[in-house]
Amino acid sequence: MGQDGTVRDKLVATKEQWARDGRALTGHAADPARERLPPGQRLVTDWPVLDLGITPKVTTANWTLAVDGLVENRLSWNWGDFQAQPQESFVSDIHCVTTWSRYDNRWEGVSARRLLELARPKPEARFVVFHSFDGYTTNVALSDFDDDGVLLATNWEGQPISREHGGPVRIILPKLYLWKSAKWVKRIELLAGDRKGYWEVRGYNNHADPWLEERYSD
Repeated sequence: MGQDGTVRDKLVATKEQWARDGRALTGHAADPARERLPPGQRLVTDWPVLDLGITPKVTTANWTLAVDGLVENRLSWNWGDFQAQPQESFVSDIHCVTTWSRYDNRWEGVSARRLLELARPKPEARFVVFHSFDGYTTNVALSDFDDDGVLLATNWEGQPISREHGGPVRIILPKLYLWKSAKWVKRIELLAGDRKGYWEVRGYNNHADPWLEERYSD
């Protein structure tokens, strides 16, 4: 799998410093049932591009997905297998830890619940790690993945998601900060114990609820 670019060390160092400094923290929490914009966020109408500096050369021709770990039925899909699944549409807001939010994003793809229905997590499975084609990882609780509106997304606003935004397939977890929504996903691993991902070991919060302002580690 070819890749464009290299990890931008300066960018990573800056974001690690943000975590140490508590950048953008307001010290407030909000109720998503009453307030749409989480604390410390600003509304945008574009979709900023954020990554580690690497844009993998992933296309529908060479994309694959593995679902493994603590599952009864391991999955190994190519693009045709993925497209054969029921396709669903969701509208959701997204919130980036770098303080921007965007409302009413229209997504299409395969729901996380459809994938879990097929893979059948074992009773001891409690956590999920997403692995991406650029080497990125991030972790969530299985309960956060098995939730309303969580999607393996292929389309945004009626068009295929661009490569710079994580196409052909990226995760969308609308209730958590966007770094949890891994781009270019290639493997979904189910575990009994938690395992921190790329940003989580660099000072970022393990759960990442925007309304609780869970930007950084305690």
